[in-house]
Amino acid sequence: MQTVTLNNGVEMPIIGFGVFQIPNEKECENTVIDAIQTGYRLIDTAASYANEVAVGNAIKKAGIDRKELFITTKVWAEDMGYEKTKLAFQKSLDKLQLEYMDLYLIHQPYGDVFGSWKAMQELYHEGKIKAIGVSNFHPDRVMDLIINSGFAPAINQIETHPFHQQIESHQFLIDNKVQMQSWGPFAEGKNDIFKNEILTIIAEKHNKSVAQVILRWLIQRNIIAIPKSVRKERMAENFDIFDFELSETEMQTIQTLDNKTSLFFDHRDPNMVKWISERKLNQ
Repeated sequence: MQTVTLNNGVEMPIIGFGVFQIPNEKECENTVIDAIQTGYRLIDTAASYANEVAVGNAIKKAGIDRKELFITTKVWAEDMGYEKTKLAFQKSLDKLQLEYMDLYLIHQPYGDVFGSWKAMQELYHEGKIKAIGVSNFHPDRVMDLIINSGFAPAINQIETHPFHQQIESHQFLIDNKVQMQSWGPFAEGKNDIFKNEILTIIAEKHNKSVAQVILRWLIQRNIIAIPKSVRKERMAENFDIFDFELSETEMQTIQTLDNKTSLFFDHRDPNMVKWISERKLNQ
């Protein structure tokens, strides 16, 4: 398994498995077991996905040494702040049936970020978390956190796919030694991504699928990807991306697809900030 080294020396798989939008407990459990059996070692969940229990059950049943797995979860907006984050972390740890977390992220850049960040630093120094980071933070928010806490996040997990490539943000993160991770690598199928002419031509040249080309494009940029599928054959296909390489010309051609805008929502939209901040989890 190809890995990246985070800014604290922790090794993290460059490809993993995401479980967003798999809330059904049995389906999620079976899917994660399938993913682990396929070879995935990075599993990405979140309190807001409502499937941490299922992920924990799958980890127990998969029969893989815990040390081989890299488990990520995230604290939701309603649990921002020092005390609430400490409680939310323990709740996630209990649901996942784990003794420690490999990566814990602030899911959204709202609320008492600094209170949460202080709590996460303490949990990190206590050895309960191997690395801490953020998700959906624009560069200005990342810099604010670095400068005013003195502790750089290991990861920033952000929307990244061929139509929103985050080139400037990626360079900013590289410059500040923060690893970039992609959520939504397939843009959830938007813009007919799997039928895109440019991607299709490149895929046919390598005798690969469009999905494999997208994931290969990400890892060649040294960006961690967490594709999701409930079909075991598709999981295997998404994992089979280490036996070919895109040329520099192909990488540049894919770059022409960049629209430099989200296909989902703007995290700086006041209405979205309000909606996320007021959304309560059924815990």
